[in-house]
Amino acid sequence: MKTIPSEKPLGAEIRDVDLSHRLSSQVVDAIYQAILDRCVIYFRDQTLTQQQLVDFTNNFGVAIEHVRKQAPRDVQEVFIVSNVKENGQEIGALGNSELTFHSDLSYMPKPGTLSMLYTREIPSTGGETTWCDCRAAYDALSDGEKCELDGLRAVHRHYVEEQNPAEIVDHPVVTRHPDTGRKSLYVGPHLTKHLLDVDPAESDRILGKLYDHLSNPAFHWTHDWRVGDLVVWDNRPTMHRREPFPEDERRLMWRTQIFNDVAPRP
Repeated sequence: MKTIPSEKPLGAEIRDVDLSHRLSSQVVDAIYQAILDRCVIYFRDQTLTQQQLVDFTNNFGVAIEHVRKQAPRDVQEVFIVSNVKENGQEIGALGNSELTFHSDLSYMPKPGTLSMLYTREIPSTGGETTWCDCRAAYDALSDGEKCELDGLRAVHRHYVEEQNPAEIVDHPVVTRHPDTGRKSLYVGPHLTKHLLDVDPAESDRILGKLYDHLSNPAFHWTHDWRVGDLVVWDNRPTMHRREPFPEDERRLMWRTQIFNDVAPRP
């Protein structure tokens, strides 16, 4: 196994691992350490069935069916991300539009920890995914800015109302990773609604300032997809966004996720 870090503070390619086979505990530990170090890792030229994708995911927790319901399929833990339609019906979710920065399932009380996305079909252009290192973004704040955020919590909510739990969900604006101890910003324009118990105008000011800060390309790494890529990322210290792509071109990906196991902590 060989790890090739990107030139940015996150992102790394892992080579010489065939994920269709059962992995030794030593290799699993090395992959997880790479995730902790680099937040986002990817493997090229993988040939996986849906069950093999779930089996790989289960090395790091328990793959759980996504809260967003989809049509019955052979492996329920696999969530279909696609703009493809068959017989006039979408076979997956998320279409072809831009998706702004977010952390997966942050609208849940115990959100996503690891997500995995495996490429089956890609369009000729567009659809790139960019991750933001929210650890580096936090570290780059001034001491005064860090003090301003201390103790603040933000409400997270999905724009599709039926996906939300019955209770209002809020999380710390600054979280600490349970394995590394590093602090990260945990807000994003896609799913964060407002700061809890803060005047609306002040909430908008603080969040707007944070979003501007998080938009700095110095914190970003972009993956240009190929068929057979498997990308794994840690949602706790990152956000990600997707570029739009042509509506009339097919994009098909299989996603697994580990969530509902731990709540973000300050």
